[in-house]
Order: sequence, then C-alpha cells, then structure tokens
Amino acid sequence: MKSPSSLYTWSAAALGAIVLPWHMQQDGVALGGLMALGQADPEAASALWQAMAHGRFWFWPVVAALALALPGALPFGTAARRAGFLLAGAGLGLAAIVAQGLAIGVQGWSMPWLEAMFGELGDRQFGVGLGGTIAFAGFVLLLTDGLALRGFFRGDRFVSGAVGVLVASIILFTAWPVTTVLSQMFTPRGDLSTAAALADRLFDQKIWGLSCVAANVNCGVFWNTLLLATSTASAATLLGLCFALIVTRTGFPLRRGLRLLTVLPIITPPFVIGLGLILIFGRSGVVNQMAEAVFGLQLGRWIYGFNGVFLAQVFSFTPTAFLVLIGVVEGISPTMEEASQTLRASRMRTFSSVTLPLMVPGLANAWLVVFVESLADFGNPIVLGGSFGVLSTEIFFAVVGAQQDFGRAAVLAAVMLVVALVAFMVQRAVVGTRSYVSMTGKGDVGLPQPLPRRVKVVAFAVAIPWAVLTIVVYTMALAGAFVRVWGRDWTPTLSHFQRAFALEWAPSGGLIFAGGAWHSLFTTIQLAAIAAPLTAGLGLLAAWVLTRQRFAGRTALEFALMLTFAVPGTVIGVAYILTYNIPPLEITGTATILVVCFVFRNLPVGVRSGVAAMSQLDKSLDEAAVTLRASTFRAIRTVVLPLLKPAIVTALVYSFVRAMTTVSAVIFLVSAEYEMATVFIINRVINGDYGLAIAYCAVLIVLMMTVIGLINLLVGRRRLGRRQAAPPALPAGGRA
Repeated sequence: MKSPSSLYTWSAAALGAIVLPWHMQQDGVALGGLMALGQADPEAASALWQAMAHGRFWFWPVVAALALALPGALPFGTAARRAGFLLAGAGLGLAAIVAQGLAIGVQGWSMPWLEAMFGELGDRQFGVGLGGTIAFAGFVLLLTDGLALRGFFRGDRFVSGAVGVLVASIILFTAWPVTTVLSQMFTPRGDLSTAAALADRLFDQKIWGLSCVAANVNCGVFWNTLLLATSTASAATLLGLCFALIVTRTGFPLRRGLRLLTVLPIITPPFVIGLGLILIFGRSGVVNQMAEAVFGLQLGRWIYGFNGVFLAQVFSFTPTAFLVLIGVVEGISPTMEEASQTLRASRMRTFSSVTLPLMVPGLANAWLVVFVESLADFGNPIVLGGSFGVLSTEIFFAVVGAQQDFGRAAVLAAVMLVVALVAFMVQRAVVGTRSYVSMTGKGDVGLPQPLPRRVKVVAFAVAIPWAVLTIVVYTMALAGAFVRVWGRDWTPTLSHFQRAFALEWAPSGGLIFAGGAWHSLFTTIQLAAIAAPLTAGLGLLAAWVLTRQRFAGRTALEFALMLTFAVPGTVIGVAYILTYNIPPLEITGTATILVVCFVFRNLPVGVRSGVAAMSQLDKSLDEAAVTLRASTFRAIRTVVLPLLKPAIVTALVYSFVRAMTTVSAVIFLVSAEYEMATVFIINRVINGDYGLAIAYCAVLIVLMMTVIGLINLLVGRRRLGRRQAAPPALPAGGRA
C-alpha cells in the first residue's frame, strides 16, 4: 500500500473548506466558529455552508475541487491515475480560491463585467480567515504531491512540497505586493498620458544626471546609490573577513569579545550609530573641536554626505558580512591546507591558492547581501546624507512629500530592483559552477593552519582600529541615557530609565508595569520571537533547495527570494498597505502583517548564509543517508542541519534583532495595539526626548545580547571531528 500522506493533506484541505470559518473572525475562532453550521451569520460559516445555506455559489468550485482530488489522495490505483486527480483537483481548488477572493471586494463585485453578468451582489466579503488559509495550503501541497507522482523532483514529495511552499510564499508575500506598488508607475500625472508620465519619471535628470563630472554638484541618485553600495559592500566584506579570520584562526586573547563587538551594530536600534558619529565628527563633535583647538583646523560638515553615510553603513552592515563569513571560514578543511604545505607551498601561497578560493561563495554572498542592504538602507542616508541623495531617500520623499507621487516612487523602486538583479547575476558569475566542497563524509585529521604573517598583520591593522572606533561611537551615543539633558545639563541621572521602565506595586500586591515603554517592548519581543524561527526555517529550507536541487525556474526563485531585500522598507510598507488593506488578504493593522513583513524582509540573509554554508557540504553526505533508506526530511534533520549550525545561528540572530530594530518597513504598518519599540523610539526622537530614546536603546541592546547568547547556547557549536593543535611540549626534566 502506498503512503497515505496525500490523504492527510486532503483531510486538512477538507477541514478548512467544510468545517472551519472561511473568513476572518473579529474575535478569533472560538467553538462557535467551529460550529458554524448552526449560525445564521454567513461570515462565520465554512465554505460549504455558505454555498448551501446562504446561496454563495462561488464556493461550490472549492467543494467540487475537494471531491475531484479525493481519488488521487486515496492510496489506491496507479501513480499516473492518482497524479491526474490530484493535479486537476488542486488546480481547480487554487483557481477557485484566487478567483472568488479577487472577484468580490468591499463593495460587491470588483469588476464591472462581473456585475453585468451576475447582477448587483448587494454584499461584500471579509478577508480570508483560518478556513480559507488551511484550504489554500492543503491544495498547494496536493498539487505538489501530484507533481511528485508524475516524476517531477525525482518523485520526492518532500522536495516538491518544499518548492511549492516557497513559490506560494514568494507569490503571496513578495511578488504580489511588489507588483502592486510597481504598477503605480503607469498612473497618469497631470495632463500627461500614461506613457508620457512614465517616460517623464523614468528619464528624470535627478536620477541619471552626470553634472558632477564637470561641476562641483551632486550626481544623479542612481550614480550616488551605485557608488555608495559598491564601496560599502567592498569595505564591509573586507572588514567582516578580517574579523572572521582573527576570531577563527588566531590565538588573540580577546577574540570572544571581538566576536561580540562585531555583532553590536546589528543589534543597535535606529539612529544610535548616526548620533554617535555626529557627536564625534559633527561640527561640534569631539574630533572637530580637538582639531580646531590643537591644529587650528576647521573640518566643517564633512560627516554629512557620502562620507558620513558610507561610514555609518559600514558600521551597520559589517556584522552581516561577518555572520555570513564566520561559518564559511570555520568550515574550510585543514587537510587541504596541510596538503598544500606538504607540497612545499609557503603559508602565503597556501592561503592565496587554497584557503581564499574556498571562501569565494562566502565572500560573494556576503558582498551581495551588503550591496543590497546598502541599496535599500533608509535610516543612515536620511540622518547623514544632507544633499547627497540616494534612491531610498528619493522614494521616501516621493511617498510622504507634498506631491505624494506613488508613480515616481515606483519608478525609483524599479530602478533599484534592476540594480539588484545585475548585482545578483554578477555574484553568480563570480561563484560560477566550480566546486567549493570542503566537508565530506571522510574523517578530517588536519590541523587548522595559522595565518600567514602578512595576512595576520593586515587583519589586525584593519580590525582593531575599527573595533576601537566602534567602542568610542557607542560610548558617546549611549552616554546620553545617563545625563539629564544632552549638551546642556550633564547631571548624572537614571530618570530616563525610570520613565520608560518604571515598576510599581498595586495595593492588591500585584506588579504594575507603569513605564511608558513596556507595552511596545512586550509586543516587539513577542512578534520577533514568532518571526525569527519562521525566517530561519524558511531561509535554510530555501538554501537547501537552491543548492541541492535542479529544476526549471531555480534561478528565478533564487532572485525572487531577494526581492523584498532590494526594495526599501518604506516601499515595502506602502506595498503591504496597498495589497493587504482590502480582501482577499485583509490583514492590515494585525500582528500577522508585521510578522509576515519581518519574515520576508529578513529572509535573504538566512538564504545567503545557508547557500554559502551548503556550498561547502559534499552532496554525498545527504545522499548516503537517503541510500540507507532515510527519508529526505530525516537526512536533512540528522545530517545536514548539524553541519549548518553557524548558518542557523546567523539566520536566527539576524531575523530576531532585525525584527527588534527595524523601523522603515513597519512605520506604516503599526497600530495602537501593536506598537513596535523602534516606532516608540522614533516618536521620542521627533519630540526631542533623546534621553528616554537612548535609554530605551540601551535596554534593547542588553536584551538582544542576552538573546544572542541564548541562541548560541541552544543551537550549540558545529562538531567537525577535527583535531586541535597539541599544547607545546614541556622541556626535558620539566614537571607535568
């Protein structure tokens, strides 16, 4: 008898369509919702009962799709016959759900021709709820089961299901909102037609202007963005590599502290780095005042513009490069380096011809991630950019400016996506099709080789000054939490912490969280804790699919996974509002839209770190497990995942802290019920309450450092079964 897994999936789809309420329930799904057959309210009924009792005929195709798919779900008959029923039923079910969801909106039929065909509806429908979600997911998995039975994906249901889940997720939460906002390019403007308005927006001199070549003015925002992103990606990747080499290949006594210091900027709430740089290098900053007092030099406003944004972005994104590279550097096989030295190669030649080439996937992926992050960065350019405009700030002003030109914002976002696509193709060309495997199923008894002297000197010369500068920036920035009024009253105080996080005892003996920041803190922690494992799991699953499977459309899927990363957070926020403010997915103002935004905004880092780590794993490892009759899922769980612990830590840490610290993507999505910590901080900054804002930032930094430690403790260290260098031998006659 065949495995009945398809029957379980069919049962889940039937549960969603026949039993559970199809639409969203304002008070959640309670027992009354499950017993919808006895209710008069059609919005609380299942799809079947809405069709039978309330005359909503558009649900009959969903029920018919279940009946059509049932013969394929039963474990009887040939694979071809079952596949035919599954594909037909699942295809009909998905088409019916999408069609009825888009056809009926907040005022009845969404399109005039539907009203002409069926008459005035006189009704509306709410967004898809629990029943519709489960039914949709069930039909997706039934479709992938049918494809596997037809021989696609080598007949592996797990692989087929994984690809189906990824594709459906990308379509729903990336392609759909991005397409919605990009469609605004074609809206007419003033007296201009659609084509003329598009051409006017696209060929604007503010985007492509090159007047800076002949005069002392700024270039177009395209060239500014390209220069900034290329410079930042190169510098951050170099810094990340230096830190990774010091932490993994040297005996530096402070390497654990250095490792913690490298991830400090990534857990920093908004504006702290910019504020610290201004306090050090601004017109009234410490460095400028010292230069004027000692040397009589007027340094002016050099921190505003390209210099300041570049410096702030390198601070912000070096941790991302480090997190991507650390697992790659650790995973390089010492045996290969020993073999090179056995053949009389010097340490420097071994590093340049063996070690460095094996890091190419990590370097290329780190560079790509930082490049795209720099493209989409909004916070640093808006604080330090001055007259140096980039695409992200121009998009923001197009959205929130007096003219509110969504068409211009869409054109700029499209330009940014093209740049990201070109960078993605360059990265693939650099990595190429060569093998970078350094972890196989064989024992590895090689000893990790010390760095060549020249490489060590360069690494320390680059990393240590940067680490010192990082400490200074954070010391200057966070000092504002402990003085009464920064710049005017330097009296030490803890009043800012008390206002934000005050605790009181109620007369009845209970504890009251009286501080104004508690609500936003608890909400942020809860949503970040939900989003982090989802982001890590989906990202690593995507990485495994992209590196281990070959199927049509794999490259398109890989680029689609980078889409939300390449679009500024402000655009993503607007896209989500435009897409999910009305049925069929009416989730604006809920916790769901925030979690979805976190997951798909931060997904690319988990994907790229997973791809870099998977590139080092020999396929024979998981193939051997499958040969020994382990399922694909079990092979991943017991063989692949233990070797991907650095990538797991990267995905979990990055997704959690980004969910805690992001602002541009969620500033349009928060509500009174779901206020995020970063929005609370920004509102305090706007009101000039810097002390409370910095105090909140200090608490968030301590909290996230604790969480990072817990994540490392829970995930554990990867055990590669390699020897460690023996301690130096004692001299003759010495005591043990």
